[in-house]
Amino acid sequence: MTDKAGSGRSVKLKIEGTAKSFGGVRAVTDVSTEIQEGDIFAIIGPNGAGKTTLLNMISGFYHPDGGRLQFEDHDITDTAPAEIAKLGVARTFQNIALFRGMTVLENMMLGRHVLMKTGVLSAFLYWGPAQREEVAHRERVEEIIDFLNLNDLRKQLTGALAYGLQKRVELGRALAAEPRLLLLDEPMAGMNQEEKEDMVRYVLDVNNEWGTTIALIEHDMGVVMDISDRVAVLDMGTKISEGTPDEVRADPKVIEAYLGSTDHKEVA
Repeated sequence: MTDKAGSGRSVKLKIEGTAKSFGGVRAVTDVSTEIQEGDIFAIIGPNGAGKTTLLNMISGFYHPDGGRLQFEDHDITDTAPAEIAKLGVARTFQNIALFRGMTVLENMMLGRHVLMKTGVLSAFLYWGPAQREEVAHRERVEEIIDFLNLNDLRKQLTGALAYGLQKRVELGRALAAEPRLLLLDEPMAGMNQEEKEDMVRYVLDVNNEWGTTIALIEHDMGVVMDISDRVAVLDMGTKISEGTPDEVRADPKVIEAYLGSTDHKEVA
């Protein structure tokens, strides 16, 4: 990764002592970290480590039982998902959450709804300001379709697309919201090697060319170690390590969490 240290960047997201339980099960316990502006920040850990729960708290789908979350200068600890989206946080999901009976273009246009300012009546009747706004949003979505090389598929129903293309469309819908913080929940899951390479390229381009801060959950350690600026490791709801990819892969606590033994040299 490009060295981004020392550039006077601000903290994009601050997580302080967050905790979440479901019944008697502690999914996340006292997790604290900071994500710097412009970073690709990976959250890794074995299955059941609490990674998606943490992402759900950042995006407002869950509210923490304790601790605090701050996005830029906004306390989002108890903020609703729609309001967090309006502040500039967008996400994809581990299980694809597209509208399968809508086209690629229509799905991506839905990603613009948090940016639309005309009222419901004006939009429905397609009068004046609503029509002009629709044209402007359509232009931006077409740019994203071009960026993701989906030009020939814009009018295809998403339910008819191959799995890897659906994942790309979901990324496009999140990008349509013009997020300053993009949350990716296992963006490469279920993909073949070629599809993974394409997705990695898009993630890197979004970060490098658009300057978007990215937090991602990913099980492919090769991808994580190649593209991340910093990595946080969760195990059984607790953060056990954080640092650069090289620091994390050599941490005995991480090796033990993944492999059950400190006899190994590093995480694969």
